[in-house]
Amino acid sequence: MSADEVNEKFNLPPYQELPDMGLYLNQVVTYLQKCVAPFPSVKVTSSMVSNYVKHQLVTRPQKKLYRREQIAQLLFIVVAKNVLEQSNLYKAIQIQRESYQTRVAYNYFAEELGNVSRYVFGQQDQLERVGHEQTKQKQMLRNVIMAFAYREYLYQFFEGQ
Repeated sequence: MSADEVNEKFNLPPYQELPDMGLYLNQVVTYLQKCVAPFPSVKVTSSMVSNYVKHQLVTRPQKKLYRREQIAQLLFIVVAKNVLEQSNLYKAIQIQRESYQTRVAYNYFAEELGNVSRYVFGQQDQLERVGHEQTKQKQMLRNVIMAFAYREYLYQFFEGQ
């Protein structure tokens, strides 16, 4: 499958469609890997998820069950960790927590990731405007996503050679 075909189909589920019944760690890893499968350089392991919890990047699961909010947080982390050092990843999460509820921040992230990916992979000529307001927090997020998308494009380009 070409990079264009992969990214044409790429869409993170909206927040309200993320599992909320509670998933165990191995189920979370499988779910996350399925969500980011169009980006083959992104890998998710149980120990990675456990470390994100340990370092307080993700809220602790209740009775070993991860719910919608943690899954949304993890989807952002597995993308952003590819371009941010852990200290800056922590700062980005703090900015999000101070600025927007997880639901709002995640939905914006998911929509922007699709928008930027289509642009970087040449499926649209320009970036669309996502959201109603333009803030420095949203600009920072767009830049993180841009860095990730360009990195992924190069990864796929060189893997295809």
